[in-house]
Amino acid sequence: MTTLARRYAAMTGWRMFAIFISFFGIVFIVNFFMAYLAVSTFTGTVVDNSYVASQQFNGWLAEAHAEKALGWQTTVRLDSDRHIVVRVLDKTGRPLAPLDAKGTMAHMLVNAPPQALHFSPTDAGNVRSIERLPQGRWQTRLTLVSGTHQLRAAEDVK
Repeated sequence: MTTLARRYAAMTGWRMFAIFISFFGIVFIVNFFMAYLAVSTFTGTVVDNSYVASQQFNGWLAEAHAEKALGWQTTVRLDSDRHIVVRVLDKTGRPLAPLDAKGTMAHMLVNAPPQALHFSPTDAGNVRSIERLPQGRWQTRLTLVSGTHQLRAAEDVK
């Protein structure tokens, strides 16, 4: 029994207090670090004022129905130089011309303002961004206009 007592130190109140403080200290540090990361990377807001957005909802819904009735088919991709290429076909599958496009690009989870995208036409139904996308995952929000009709699209590109 004496050899066992020599191998392990006695559990005193001060030793238990130190273990207790160390354990919860680590838990608090990790929790505060995770909370800091959560708050600094994503605001959690989709709209600035939900009351005003709720009043505009019916208008947005009518615009969405009008856009769907156009029957436009869009394809968004990155070319080898990391320019966004957008192809738009009409209801019958023919390239849509004339076509004008504008948009923004933003990181999915970084709290930074979106950057503007400008497009130039390449051929019938195709436009290509002037700006190159840096490496990473981006969300593009596009407004495509042909004549008096317009279509809004959002695509994730990486």
